[in-house]
Amino acid sequence: MIYIFKQSWKYALFSIILLSSLSLQAQTNLSKKEYKTYCNPIDIDYSYMSHYRGNSNVSYRSGADPAVVNFKGKYYMFVTRSHGYWTSTDMSDWKFIDPQSWYFNGCNAPAAMVRNGKILVLGDPSGRGAVIETDNPDLGDWKTNYAVINVPNGVQDPDLFVDDDNRVYLYEESSNKWPIHGVELDTANYYIPKGEQKDLFNLHPDKHGWERFGQDHKSDIKPFIEGPWMVKHGDIYYLEYGAPGTQWNVYADGVYTSKNPLGPFTYAPYNPISYKPGGFLKGSGHGSTVKDNNGNYWHYSTMAISVNYKFERRLGMYPAGFEDNGQMYVNTAYGDYPHYLPGTNVKDHKERFTGWMLLSYKKPVTTNSPLVEGENKVVDESEKGYMQEQIHGFEIEKINDEEIRSYWVSAANNDSIYVQMDMEKPMDVKAIQINFQDYKSKIFGRPDTLKQRFTIEASLDGKKWQTIADYSKNNRDMPHGYIELKQPVEARYIKYNHVYCTNEYLSISELRVFGNGQGKAPKTPSHFKAVRQEDRRNTMLTWDEDKDATGYVIYWGISKDKLNLSALIYDSPNYELRALNTDQSYYYQVEAFNENGISKKSKILYTE
Repeated sequence: MIYIFKQSWKYALFSIILLSSLSLQAQTNLSKKEYKTYCNPIDIDYSYMSHYRGNSNVSYRSGADPAVVNFKGKYYMFVTRSHGYWTSTDMSDWKFIDPQSWYFNGCNAPAAMVRNGKILVLGDPSGRGAVIETDNPDLGDWKTNYAVINVPNGVQDPDLFVDDDNRVYLYEESSNKWPIHGVELDTANYYIPKGEQKDLFNLHPDKHGWERFGQDHKSDIKPFIEGPWMVKHGDIYYLEYGAPGTQWNVYADGVYTSKNPLGPFTYAPYNPISYKPGGFLKGSGHGSTVKDNNGNYWHYSTMAISVNYKFERRLGMYPAGFEDNGQMYVNTAYGDYPHYLPGTNVKDHKERFTGWMLLSYKKPVTTNSPLVEGENKVVDESEKGYMQEQIHGFEIEKINDEEIRSYWVSAANNDSIYVQMDMEKPMDVKAIQINFQDYKSKIFGRPDTLKQRFTIEASLDGKKWQTIADYSKNNRDMPHGYIELKQPVEARYIKYNHVYCTNEYLSISELRVFGNGQGKAPKTPSHFKAVRQEDRRNTMLTWDEDKDATGYVIYWGISKDKLNLSALIYDSPNYELRALNTDQSYYYQVEAFNENGISKKSKILYTE
């Protein structure tokens, strides 16, 4: 201030305007409305769950079972127990709608459809409710007809489907006993069932390896079938379903096909369709498939954290579609790295990965905050076999280990705390993602006080710093803050400067930096082998380790030109693929990647 007062008033005014302009530019350049990319998990203001509060009093965010519909060119996303829903015009900026009327306890695994100029929803947590509807979802003046859909055992994980002839069908179930059911609803009589439900199909984990329960399909507990979602493409009905359990890395969606909405249905030999067992955030089950305004399909799905509670989850979004032969696909390769948004033109919708690699994995990190002591307060069901064991310790190294279930916790929560990362070499930084966690949280529901404030600085030498993202005055809740830089920044060091967060403790599960290194990509993995095991649900894939590789991506499928399934692993080579169908032959391929890029793919292998 002393310096400014010594200048002429014109120079002082110019300085103030310049500083304000730079600050405004930092904020404006990072506006999500200008983004060309997104990064999973979807960064929305996830609700803190309150329906289990009486049993555990454990606070955690969650978002699961997304039902996404396109209504008059806008997208509406209905999510389990969220006390409302989200809308977007571009699948990038999602605005939460607190509806005028809604379910008191939040909807549970909701169904949603568009019919006759209205959105219809079914999601009463009791399992015995009526279809509700509105022609103004932005206001949310939902009306009910009071006619309960009274099917045996109640309605669980429903899906509503409108056929081309305007007839409506209900599919539902969430069970490790009962099959997926289907029934037509009477549109002239309050959407009550027309006749009895029809059993459509159930799980067969003895034949379908991906339907086995547990982490990496290694549990003997009976798996769950749930979350049906119907899509019609051409004259074929594709009935999606989720399995084997929402809390596992292998939570996935499969599909049965038919020429008729109530079957008979045939198991697709290329199953599962949506599968993401590796990487930072794992799982891609119980989802919905929606067509965007450009005519392309997207698959929204549920991803697992399962730390504070087994049903602690997030949402993912992947390019999807149908091959020329009718095969359905969901591309999850590099599925938690930046991808191009629907509004960004690409050569092939199926391939929307930006090529921006992870620059932050296990790089040296330091902080000036003391380490928090004590365990988190969680609901731990690992001994019963219903969730993974807890990862203990909250050291700073947990902040970039590419495991969302581990996290760093700061003993202090003030604007003097920082985390500094040394990427060891100059890199071209293009995006940053900050994933906050909940350590001993005391928040429930959707308070309007939730926000995170911080700045991000970059440096080439660790001495001269420039601010590349300024959220110091942010008022938006961004638990998985994804920041796409308007221009790439060359940097070796990245620093997170904390300002404020609503929770008592500052807790970050991952600070992720994306862009491109300035070195060479790794070589194609050598000595790639595939050995189908005696248990035909499994194939052992092996190859030589590459010291220049950060990790590997394995691809497989039922034909050479459609290797649509993938798994990403870090560090060590070799992968036991346990998601195969016993009566199907397969093709396999592998590639290596590092911060500089991706190798050429290996030769394609085949097993009977």
